[in-house]
Amino acid sequence: MKPHYVLAAAIAATSVLALAAAPEPLPAAWIVTGTNASSFEGGVDQADGFKGAKFIRNKTGEASVTGALGQMISAQNYLGHRVRFRARVRTDNVTNWAGLWMRIDTPDRSRSPFYNSYDKPIKGTTGWQERSVVLDVPMDARTVVFGVNNSGTGQVWIDQLALETVGADVPVDTAPAGQQKLPLTPSL
Repeated sequence: MKPHYVLAAAIAATSVLALAAAPEPLPAAWIVTGTNASSFEGGVDQADGFKGAKFIRNKTGEASVTGALGQMISAQNYLGHRVRFRARVRTDNVTNWAGLWMRIDTPDRSRSPFYNSYDKPIKGTTGWQERSVVLDVPMDARTVVFGVNNSGTGQVWIDQLALETVGADVPVDTAPAGQQKLPLTPSL
């Protein structure tokens, strides 16, 4: 085979593979949010090993920014219950930290339960691992908001998400004093 035909075949094969693995836009229920949302982008990965996993990645390369990928649902079915948000998480070159987060919105935002995994960070490059956040849903809750955050550079994927009620024997996640709102309070 002539060299220019081999090169053309290699380019064509690479283009087909790149198109097959191109990410898709996030479903309408999901948004990129957080203190520096414009520095991040999200999507649904279609590459082998990630097919269907949602992701958030830093598109600027700035290490001092924080963003989140999140979804909001009605709290109606969870009022008075303890809920666990769990998902598999994978990271690539996360410079600061990443983790799952969840917030239960109430009319008095100062009483809204919130946890962002700041005290259980995922850093660097990791394989798939299961993580979870557990919170109590007050009787006056309006919405449950959950997702994954990324502080710094890199990319974070989440997959196999579940939101479930759990018993009182499952401990609620609480951040150490003074860290409850740091460094991210996602708002949707």
